[in-house]
Amino acid sequence: MFRRKKKEEETSAPPSAEVVATPEAPVVEAPSAGEDVVSESAIVAADAATGEAAAPARAPSARRGNRVQKVGIITSDKMQKTVVVRVDRLVLHRTYRRYVRRTTKFKAHDELGAAVGDRVRIVETRPLSAQKHWRVVEILQKAAK
Repeated sequence: MFRRKKKEEETSAPPSAEVVATPEAPVVEAPSAGEDVVSESAIVAADAATGEAAAPARAPSARRGNRVQKVGIITSDKMQKTVVVRVDRLVLHRTYRRYVRRTTKFKAHDELGAAVGDRVRIVETRPLSAQKHWRVVEILQKAAK
């Protein structure tokens, strides 16, 4: 129905050859003729001697990738360490072009002790039971009493 215009910058401009330093892969310059070369093991030994802990190469969550996170409201907490979380989303109706609210219920593992009415953030995890594939990460807002 609608066609997107192609961006002229993407097709006409060649990719730039700039090097950008990122936290995962810092840019290391080659030593000049007058500089001494220091090995990485010597740096680690120096950190151990000063008592400072060396930063890990990657955070533990970096290995797992981006996990799906959702925010919802707890509708039931009658099970042991399991809660039912209702997640609402708005979907555009194809015919009427109006937004319709759709709800989905997830069973999530809860170690934090959330109660009915609490707004929580859940994250996808490995299957913990036949229907439980989510885990409560944090309680965003406690229910009004």
